[in-house]
Amino acid sequence: MSAPQFKDVATALALLTRFPVKAEFDRTAQASWAYPFAGTVLGTCAALMTAIAMWLGVDPMLAAGIYLAATAFMSGAMHEDGLADTADGFWGGWDPARRLEIMKDSAIGAYGVIALILSLITRWAAVWLLIDGGWWFFPLIAIETLSRSAMPALMHALPNARESGLSQSQGRPDMATAGLAIASASVLSLLLIGLTTIPLLIFGALAATGIALLAKAKIGGQTGDVLGATQQITAIVLLMVLA
Repeated sequence: MSAPQFKDVATALALLTRFPVKAEFDRTAQASWAYPFAGTVLGTCAALMTAIAMWLGVDPMLAAGIYLAATAFMSGAMHEDGLADTADGFWGGWDPARRLEIMKDSAIGAYGVIALILSLITRWAAVWLLIDGGWWFFPLIAIETLSRSAMPALMHALPNARESGLSQSQGRPDMATAGLAIASASVLSLLLIGLTTIPLLIFGALAATGIALLAKAKIGGQTGDVLGATQQITAIVLLMVLA
């Protein structure tokens, strides 16, 4: 593992958000340890927007929608897109080659639509419950942070399922880099929500492991879409644990 560099955070922000960050893409695989920091920044911005809306008198139900809209807008909805493509490919194709072909297609199918609807409804309900319960600001930031630490782990654990694409172009981080991503996310989460981090780490690891096993069985590895789906499903699981 090469030594972590501060510019890796800028690279992670450029890759995972729509923030106008100047970054150098000469070490994208090594920079994956900083993915959790991108989640922290994105989550903080979305939580602040939600807090302002609450201060202006917006109902918690609507505030939850504002939070989801903010995260989708700032990330370019790339993880939602990955979830939809993954659902279409995994259950719309009959063999790995056909599944990969479907995932690459820009059109969205029935499985993708259903996955997006279920994802949005589940996250909206969970965020609403957290906001209504009064303890939500730091937990939501922690979830955005932790859910992005699973992505480098899958990048390391699974081979690239195709010879081209976003994931393949980034390369595969080594074990130390993937481990640093998890460690960084854990420390950040502990600072934000304390020991509540422990059950989130357990359930997040179970969710990511399940996705990895499914991806291995369906397409023989991982793609950028699978990584996006991993972030989404991990976030859903963590939100359900807290809510």
